[in-house]
Amino acid sequence: MNARVALKTVRLPRLQIACASCGMQGLCIGAGLADDELERLDHMIGAPRTLRRGERLYHTGARFGSLYAVRSGSLKSLVVTEGGRQQITAFHVPGELIGVDAIGFGVHHSSTVAIEDCKICEIPYAALVRLSREMPALQRRIHRLISGEIQRDQGLMALLGGMRAGQRMGAFLLGLSQRRAARGNSPTHIALHMTREDIGSYLGMSFETVSRLLRLFREEGLIVARHRSVEITDLERMKKLFGSRTTASTPDGVAAGS
Repeated sequence: MNARVALKTVRLPRLQIACASCGMQGLCIGAGLADDELERLDHMIGAPRTLRRGERLYHTGARFGSLYAVRSGSLKSLVVTEGGRQQITAFHVPGELIGVDAIGFGVHHSSTVAIEDCKICEIPYAALVRLSREMPALQRRIHRLISGEIQRDQGLMALLGGMRAGQRMGAFLLGLSQRRAARGNSPTHIALHMTREDIGSYLGMSFETVSRLLRLFREEGLIVARHRSVEITDLERMKKLFGSRTTASTPDGVAAGS
């Protein structure tokens, strides 16, 4: 075996886990980077880590050292309120960064748990900062991803503070649809790996209200709801009803409930 063949043999496993071979590469931290820049990013990140359903990525109070990119699967972040109740603050899907909220103070203020089996890329933050100084495209990409996280947080505050329960549910489903479409998936078929209790916690409503609203949406002809999935049967109407904060035309039964 000559040296060239040997080099290819050694590199093959590396290429199988590289950013360039990842289906989320166009959405994740490596988007827009040249091949040589992706290779440098690969060496910094290393192999994806597997999390099993229910396994914790990090816990509240843990020291911050890395950002995490979701390669496959989904996770939830949660905090414990003063009354001891768990509050879901975010759901994370492939291509998104987790942990950006800990950058400022160096400590995680929430716990993040796998909803299903996941693959996670750990990105050492100090090394990422050093590399971004040499790669302006990477620095811009980091800023865009962090900005997206801030916008999602602002959207959640608007969702909880300015909408009735039915409007929150509609906006939540439409948001999941848009996130799926951005990843090249069907915008009408949504797998709900989170429980209805988790959805209720995120939207600030009870399990019973979540179930009732899904039933009302089905009766209105907007969705077909199954145990772990929802099919949006009238996407254009969903967009008209819940695509903005103006929902005056939302049917009374769908808009109400809390």
